[in-house]
Amino acid sequence: MASRPHIVALIVAAGSGSRVGGDIPKQFRLVEGRPMLAHSYSSLVDHADIRTVFVAVGDGQESLASDALAGLAAPVLVPGGATRRESVHQGLEAIALQGGADIVLIHDAARPFLPESVIDGLIDALQTSPGAVPALPVVDSLSRGADILTETVDRSQLWRVQTPQAFHYDAILDAHRSWSGEEPTDDARMLMAKGGDVRIVPGSERLSKFTFSSDFAGNDMTPSIRSGSGFDVHRLVAGEELWLCGIRIPHDKGLAGHSDADVAMHALTDAILGALAFGDIGDHFPPSDPQWKGASSDRFLVHALTLAAQEGYSLANADITIICEAPKIGPHRQAMRSRLSEIMDTEVSRISVKATTTELLGFTGRGEGIAAQAIVTFEKTNR
Repeated sequence: MASRPHIVALIVAAGSGSRVGGDIPKQFRLVEGRPMLAHSYSSLVDHADIRTVFVAVGDGQESLASDALAGLAAPVLVPGGATRRESVHQGLEAIALQGGADIVLIHDAARPFLPESVIDGLIDALQTSPGAVPALPVVDSLSRGADILTETVDRSQLWRVQTPQAFHYDAILDAHRSWSGEEPTDDARMLMAKGGDVRIVPGSERLSKFTFSSDFAGNDMTPSIRSGSGFDVHRLVAGEELWLCGIRIPHDKGLAGHSDADVAMHALTDAILGALAFGDIGDHFPPSDPQWKGASSDRFLVHALTLAAQEGYSLANADITIICEAPKIGPHRQAMRSRLSEIMDTEVSRISVKATTTELLGFTGRGEGIAAQAIVTFEKTNR
């Protein structure tokens, strides 16, 4: 079986965004409740075939980029250059220093909405060509002229080229290293100058580029409602404390885990992260990290809620189900709801806690562990 190609992505996010105006470069401005850069970064870093995402940023923009991508898988930030070509070249050289790659996707941060289907199409096209670009056909009539039209232009073979543009890594690196012409408009032209074929794959209207301040107006298309579910399990062992929904429960056994093992709060945190499409609790608080050993799980929950607030969402309701034979949850249910309402800074009426058993079946029925599931719903607050 052939090995899978080593695929990386490079986002160019080093521009000043002067044509847009504003206090910060456009790639860090909010679009649909998130920094523009975070949208395409999420699409690339979450793709199953892409191992690493590099981000080329301008001088002094490192903290802006880190803040924009907070809560996501850590990016590899590389210094950009004075022009887009220089930023791409420096990014490609940074990839070389980390061992290179088989394939690289080069994307502009100013195109935030990147469909997975476009990424898939580009990767497939590179099986038969050293380069590929997403493009849309030109549908408007084209003519030449100053004040008076003088010539109609055949549009049958004209394309609106977008990014990401995908290449065999060695081919595009060589094109950048040997480039001596005038400033190119994109990387595909550089590969073509070296004699490399560039295949066209279907682009997307969602990949429109943000160039002017008017592009930001009326662009809030985020869903007004988002829901997520979470599930977690921990073993019951002797000698541990039992924490559920932030309440210590008297019992002859407790839950084992790297943190305080509050299985209900972990499920709830995962539900919130799921609603935001921000991964899971292990992405944000790896169990291998010693700083979280014995940590109170309310820290995880508050972190997830902070991310939701940053995205412009507020909690509509949360529903938690605890699955165990013992201890009995009923006597503690109201205290659990009250404690969660304090941690989540919301009305207790928005929080439901209930319990069930598995009729003595399975690991929960045998008293070997406790499971919990949670469902949350969020409403958009900044529409």
